[in-house]
Amino acid sequence: MNCLEFHREKLADPRRLSAAAAAHARQCNACTSFAASVDEAERDLERALSVPAPDGFADRVILASRGRQPRPRVLWALAASLTLALAIGISWLAFQPGDAYARLAIEHVADEPEFFSMIDRPEPEAFRTVVRNLGGQLSESLGDIRLMKLCPVEDGVGYHVVFETPEGMATLILVPGKKLARAQRASVEGWSALARPARGGYYVIVTPSEEVTARVDRLVSERVRWEI
Repeated sequence: MNCLEFHREKLADPRRLSAAAAAHARQCNACTSFAASVDEAERDLERALSVPAPDGFADRVILASRGRQPRPRVLWALAASLTLALAIGISWLAFQPGDAYARLAIEHVADEPEFFSMIDRPEPEAFRTVVRNLGGQLSESLGDIRLMKLCPVEDGVGYHVVFETPEGMATLILVPGKKLARAQRASVEGWSALARPARGGYYVIVTPSEEVTARVDRLVSERVRWEI
């Protein structure tokens, strides 16, 4: 088993590993670290989703769902697609220029265009918890969050969020545990990205143009108080 195969198996079912995957992790420090990142992210979301439901909530859900086909719960940790460049980026940043994080985010978004047509809305508290763990306090909704997926980024994991704003759809990538010394900007093949540091990691805004990225950056700055 190689690192890419291990990443796919771990994200597909974080709680179970085959004998081959377990053996690979014992011999690969990078994949051991990746597995720990996935496990910690899963625990964070479990804590966010373990908030007790208010009285009568279950009855309201049952009444609202009558006559509808139940939608199967999709494993939140299953990334829609994995790319080799993102899955095996163990030492990638050590040899890249000063806009490496921003360019990596553009590559991620460009490699997963299907995310813009998918809808798998997260629980509001789950998104709030992810932002809080990065060192941010959400004071107001960023907009209609259509999707939040856990994806491989560098040698760990990050959250790929697609949301609607007055400027159209935008992508916010939240990467915990990775330090960024200063803001980074990049524009590549019709995409614009702005990466900013936060206390618990960094985040990147990706949109189709520098103008839209700047406006979405103002929106995020107004509605999230980030600790550095």
